[in-house]
Amino acid sequence: MQFQIENTRRAKPLKVVIYGPEGIGKTTFASQFPNPIFIDTDNEGTSFIDAKKLPDPTDWSMLMQEVQFTAVNRPGKTLVLDTADWAETLAKQYLMNKNHWKAIDSANYGAKYVALADEIEKLLQALNQVVTAGMNVVITAHAQLKKQELPDEIGAFDRWELKLERRDSAMIKEWADLLLFADYKTTVVTDSNNHAKAQGGERVMYTTHKPTWDAKNRLGLADQLPFQYEAIREPLEKAIGINQEPGNGEVPEAVLIKMIDSQLQLQDLANILYQGDFVVNGTPMSQVPQNVWNYINEHWQDAVNFYNTKIKK
Repeated sequence: MQFQIENTRRAKPLKVVIYGPEGIGKTTFASQFPNPIFIDTDNEGTSFIDAKKLPDPTDWSMLMQEVQFTAVNRPGKTLVLDTADWAETLAKQYLMNKNHWKAIDSANYGAKYVALADEIEKLLQALNQVVTAGMNVVITAHAQLKKQELPDEIGAFDRWELKLERRDSAMIKEWADLLLFADYKTTVVTDSNNHAKAQGGERVMYTTHKPTWDAKNRLGLADQLPFQYEAIREPLEKAIGINQEPGNGEVPEAVLIKMIDSQLQLQDLANILYQGDFVVNGTPMSQVPQNVWNYINEHWQDAVNFYNTKIKK
């Protein structure tokens, strides 16, 4: 059997999570991503910025419908969900109404938190379809301090976490390509009377993990940067492709909609093209002939059956 060696690095949309204390500028920061479209779950966050947004979702079902609408229609280059904690509140309200619960943290709370995590997972899967359609996804979240206990001589200390339930926070952090923690950097100085005073208040973002916060990045960013979009613009736009367009202009919209409806990814579509001998293995989507796309579109169910029986197995 012959195998073709491919390069692993490729431009693609990014999944970004930005969290920090209230008022530090998370929404403003997110508004500087390429051509952003907001979903404002707290109905207030976008009031003081110039941006485009979908109608404020009034419930969980409306939020999910707006994400699905974005995946199909690709109205911009970046979808911003502002904020995750208010989106989680909508999910809680949905589950309480659906199951006639008085609260999530009441009797049998373990099963309720599992049900909540299932809803958040559905949201992340829907956001993955937005990424598949060629748009970046940015999620903002508030931060909260929680006491961290370690079983050694260090003892307890305060740690910044996403203001979410534990399971939901873990899923969202794992989902992200970039997890950025924004905070005010304060230094302590001693005056002439040997009194300690806090000075500063510079807004910074942290891009790597520390004991007192979670952060990560796949762009080779410095551990600490000014909390300004310009600080990450160059490596971010290189990662997503400087000339990025919605959907990358590679897959015809009719095929893309069917792909999303069938819950397939771009790589699955590529495997159909390659293993079905429609094009040579490794052919970029932008170079697939139009007559091939027309055939795939007209025989979509056959393509899905081929994927399920010959590729997915």
